[in-house]
This record gives sequence, structure tokens and C-alpha cells, in this order.
Amino acid sequence: KKHACCGFSRLMTTKLHLTPFLRLSRRSPLAAPGLSCVSRAASNAPPARVSRLFQPCNLREGQDAGDMTCRSQRLMLQGGLLHPSSPGCFHYLPGAVRSVEKLVRLVDREMRGVGGQKLDMPALCAAEPWKRSGRWGLMGKEMFRLRDRHGTDYCLGPTHEEAVTELLASQGGLSYKQLPLLLYQVTRKFRDEQKPKFGLLRGREFYMKDMYSFDVDKDAAQHTYQSVCEAYGRLFDQLGLRWVQVQADTGNIGGTLSHEFHLPADIGEDRLQVCGNCGFAANVETLSPGRADCPRCESSSLVESKGIEVGHTFYLGTKYSSVFNATFINAQNKPEVAEMGCFGLGVSRILAAAIEVLSSDDAIRWPSFLAPYQVCVLPPKRGSKTGQLTSLAEELAHSLGSGLSNLRGEVVLDDRTQMTIGKRLKDAARLGYPYVVVVGPRAAEELPQFEVVCQNSGETLFLSREALVDMLSRVETV
Repeated sequence: KKHACCGFSRLMTTKLHLTPFLRLSRRSPLAAPGLSCVSRAASNAPPARVSRLFQPCNLREGQDAGDMTCRSQRLMLQGGLLHPSSPGCFHYLPGAVRSVEKLVRLVDREMRGVGGQKLDMPALCAAEPWKRSGRWGLMGKEMFRLRDRHGTDYCLGPTHEEAVTELLASQGGLSYKQLPLLLYQVTRKFRDEQKPKFGLLRGREFYMKDMYSFDVDKDAAQHTYQSVCEAYGRLFDQLGLRWVQVQADTGNIGGTLSHEFHLPADIGEDRLQVCGNCGFAANVETLSPGRADCPRCESSSLVESKGIEVGHTFYLGTKYSSVFNATFINAQNKPEVAEMGCFGLGVSRILAAAIEVLSSDDAIRWPSFLAPYQVCVLPPKRGSKTGQLTSLAEELAHSLGSGLSNLRGEVVLDDRTQMTIGKRLKDAARLGYPYVVVVGPRAAEELPQFEVVCQNSGETLFLSREALVDMLSRVETV
């Protein structure tokens, strides 16, 4: 069915042919108990004002884009979402932080849905566990290494297999009844990239969700592996992103089974082979050089494309648990080594990759859940014939943000009334607010109507206040 106002298709599609859409419902299924309980003070808070937002424009139209060779990097800098700090490192400005926090809430929901428990491990990791696992030397120059004043070696954690396995091993007497145990975190990770590029797509410091599973045996571990992979698929579906899961190399993390999750994109640095006959998909690094036939069905239907890696899963077996003696007490009351898996999601990379694949060259198009603000209200220009409607625009913005529980904290008022409506509409399009409400001449008529620009569909509607409220009350937020 199609939503009557914005015409977004809700038809199911295959994983490789998903299209961006807005998710509209009367009651958001993402609303966890307690999330809708907003204090009276918070519900009556005035909407954010564009004139007060710390959202500096780092690159105005006509300026040289320099080495910004990808769309997402340019748009995020132009829109005041990021500011460069040093090669491969960025300041996340308030708009970007809002989007990252929304994405993390979605990730939390999916990870808790498969039994994940959230923790937070140190970014500063002692070298000794890495040396025990054999990866201190294996990681090479991409690992940031340092020494403290006592001469002890440390690293800035690029991943935490050693740390979490050592943590579990320190808890003696863990029962098989407590497994599977899935521990995850969302933290900054560090990688000394030789040539950082593409903004958040390849940086030295980035946000990552890493989960580690501990199971009683191989079958249970593979069941956990499959359930987390399915959760990743649900996450990308919720974001309206076209994605593909491919067979992958285990690399320096190790294990016997690995898959990557990619968003197909020309700018992607990974080469993928996908079979049009049976659906087999793999990173070319896992296939024999020059192979043209599908290893599963042996047809010649392999098609090469490029992808941006946004997730990676590994079945580790006992690679780490045997080294650190991470055991549990089995049903026979004997210690047994746990079977492990690890599961990564590039949180900041998902944000940038989504902008990369959904946006135009001059305007951000967000997955609707991730837009920093859902609604932008534009009052008329100061001194214009409809200038007296400014107070109406302010009242409308306040009532939408306080009266609709799904829009609390999601409405911004573009109070830069010294600028024309056209200029502010152009800024709103560049920043990608899903809904822009213009309080223009029609709002002064006997039966007032508001101009509503639905950015993701490109439609412009004229709605009464009641119809506007009805439409926006069904916008799903997180």
C-alpha cells in the first residue's frame, strides 16, 4: 500500500533491490518501554532554532573541494556535520552526533533482540594479551602502539577479541546454563591508515559496534552466528538500504567462517562477485584468480560490482578461548572451552555510506530514522507581506514538537527570517530534513494551508493543520 500523502511504496523487495523509504506508523515498534515518558519540562521545551545551532558551513558553493573525492565527505562538511581535525580524524558536530546516537539506538535494539548485553571495554589495551594470542606482531603498522612511563607496551584497540576473552576467563565457574553469552560495545576504534580518505569511510578513528559470543558447542555457536547475521539484515532493511552479504576472508582476526555486509556503490573499495542464478556472493579475495563460474551452482552468471563494507562477522571457534582458557562448566560438571564468534558493525561508516548511496551531489538524503531533525518549519521573511505569520510559525513548531510524542526533540525552526524563503528552502534541501513546513501566503487564508515539502519523495503538498498533524503523527522515529 502507499501512504496517501507522500506516496512511499511499502512493497517488499529482495535484499539486492531495496529502495529508500520513510517508515510511517501510528505507534512506533521501536519505542522501548519508558522512551515515551518525557517530563513536563521537556515536552514544553521550545523547538531548536537554526540560528542557535552550531552547524558551521565549512565549504560554501563555488569553493574548491580539494581532495574530497566522495559525495558523503563533501556533503557532511558542507552541511556542518563534520569538521576535519587531523588526517583520518574528525570533529563530529551536533547534527552528526544526533544521527550517530539514533543509529546506536537502532543497533542496541537489534543486538538486545538476539540476547546481547552492552558493556564498555578500555580503548587503551595492554600488549601482553595481544602477544599471547600472537597478533601483536601480526597486526603490523596499522596498530597504534605506545609505551607508558614505565616502559610497558600498549595499543589503541582496533578490536577487542583478546580483551573480552580474557575478561570471560577471569570469571571462574561460568555455567553452561548462562550460555550463549553475547557481549557488545559501541566505542571508538583506531587504525593507523597509511592514506586516510573518503571522510568517515576510511579513517584512523571511527565508531564501531563489536559483539563477542560464547557458546557451549559448535552447533550453538553457528546458530548464534546466523541469528546475528539476520539481525544485521533487519537493521539495514529498517534503514532502507540496498545491501548484500558476501563470503569473506577471515584476515588477521581468524576463524573458519566469515561474511561481510556491503552497500553496493561505485566508490566502494571491495570487489564483489554475485551470482545471478543462485544468489551466491563473495568478495573476490576469497575466489581463485580469474574464476568466472559460480562455485556453488557452476553457472557462468557471476557479475562483478563494488561495495562499501559496513559489517563483518566471524566464527572463531576456540582460537582465542583456548589461548586464554575461557571455559564454562558443562552439564557433566567439567570445564570446557567456549566456542566463540565476533561481529562488527561500522557505525560511523554506515552513516557516511548511507549518505553516499542515497544522496544527490548537492543534497543529503538520510535514511529517515537517522535525520538529525525530522521537521523544519520555515516562517516568512521578515518585512514581507506575510511577515505577521511569524508568530504562527513559531507556535506551530512548538505545538508539533511538544504535542506529538514521536516528534519531541525532532522539530527545528529556521528563524533566520532575514533570509528569503527560497534561500532557506535550499539550505533545508541540502541538509535533508525529511519534512519542511513552509508558513507562507496560504497560511493566511480563511482555511489555512501549509506548504509541506517531503524531501525523500520530492513531493510538495498543501495541507490543512489537521492533515499536517495527522501525517506527522505517523512518522516513525527512534
